[in-house]
Amino acid sequence: MKKPLLCTFALLLISSMTFGQKDKKKIIADLDAKKEHYSTIAKEIWTNPELGYLEVNTSALLQSELEKEGFTIEKGVAGIPTAFTATYGSGSPVIGILGEFDALPGMSQDAVPFRKARVAGEPGQACGHHLFGTGSMAAAIAAKDYLIESGKSGTIRFYGTPAEEGGSGKVYMVRAGLFNDVDAIVSWHAADRNASNPSTNLATISGKFRFTGKSSHAAMAPELGRSALDGVEGMNDLVNMLREHTTEPTRIHYVITKGGDAPNIVPKEAEVYYVIRHSNRVEVKAVWDRVVKAAQGAAIGTETEMTYEIIGGTYEKLPNEPLSKIMHANMELVGGVDYTSDDIEFAKEIQKTLGTPRPIESAQQIQPLEFSQGKASADTGDVSWNTPLASVTAATWVPGTPAHSWQAVAAGGTDIGFKGMMVAAKTMALSAMDLFKNPKLLEEIKADFDSRRGADFKYEALLGDREPALDYRKN
Repeated sequence: MKKPLLCTFALLLISSMTFGQKDKKKIIADLDAKKEHYSTIAKEIWTNPELGYLEVNTSALLQSELEKEGFTIEKGVAGIPTAFTATYGSGSPVIGILGEFDALPGMSQDAVPFRKARVAGEPGQACGHHLFGTGSMAAAIAAKDYLIESGKSGTIRFYGTPAEEGGSGKVYMVRAGLFNDVDAIVSWHAADRNASNPSTNLATISGKFRFTGKSSHAAMAPELGRSALDGVEGMNDLVNMLREHTTEPTRIHYVITKGGDAPNIVPKEAEVYYVIRHSNRVEVKAVWDRVVKAAQGAAIGTETEMTYEIIGGTYEKLPNEPLSKIMHANMELVGGVDYTSDDIEFAKEIQKTLGTPRPIESAQQIQPLEFSQGKASADTGDVSWNTPLASVTAATWVPGTPAHSWQAVAAGGTDIGFKGMMVAAKTMALSAMDLFKNPKLLEEIKADFDSRRGADFKYEALLGDREPALDYRKN
């Protein structure tokens, strides 16, 4: 009598966990021995943050480390100078690990528990991508070492993925077919807790709307001018009225990136940067089309000209329950983040600045395995619709810390961040080991993937056929 699929998977997972304990203990010990080395790399990236598509030094540093470890590097993939792949081994299965490394503008912060910019106005690692790239690299190297020592066949591939923060770097890599031969992807992200939930998030489209008018003296000849800023403000007013007539959980964000040069000059040029989010990519496209109509209407009403450019677009994440279960089991084996007395004092000071702090001891805990609906967006979504993917979060920030905050930057430059990074590295390395050791696990992972994606799925990037927006952070 044929066993139910879930029971079969459970037996395979238990078998892999039981008979691989010796190998897993060795991987954990090896990564513990290299913690200071990887912490130094992460701190160097943290100290020298680079924005999306401009991560020249960071990308080169990670490539150099992987090349020293015997990986074959392919640089400048998908038409992106800072994107790369690093591959070791041959044959099946092919297991991928994602690594991000871009920073956020204007988020400079020192590694202290109070607000203090390292360099005022400069970028900072407010989403922990310095830990993300380094920790993923550490996991890839550990998985490579396992392949060598065990004699198992298979391929481990690290993906150096730039410009996650609004640049949709992975989308271009998906579009270029770089994930076509991959059996499964393991990934992670910095956070304030340790979890391995099968989760989804919000799809997104982002773009810049540029209005062009006629400049004139704002006092002596205002009737001769046509304000591009009026076009932007008119568009914003129309979009704000649109909010009432959208479905949940639609999110519309904007920032005026150019508004003119002086108040006594009617602005000839103005620009506004929009981001649209929803849990379904089809609805995102529909809302985007309505926002474009608002821009067109504003241009007509202000007698200005309008052009727009889609900068990025990402799918909602496709969960994979079997792969999440593997990663959850390994995270429980690894354990959470242990704080020293110094860490606790730092955390207490940080928590004084937080609106909703969580218990400090929760950094040691592994959250229960349960489905979660995220409210953020990421270009890992496009990867997940092309290759089975699961991701964990690790407590690299003081519990209660939100992403994109100075508190996240501060903790990411301390041992709290580095300890969390190593929790993630161990979890990913052990999960890759399970897949190499017992490739039958991939059958259930693939079945779940096919079931959720559907037989008729055809991938079409939300950003269309445009080339990578390599200059989106330059202005």
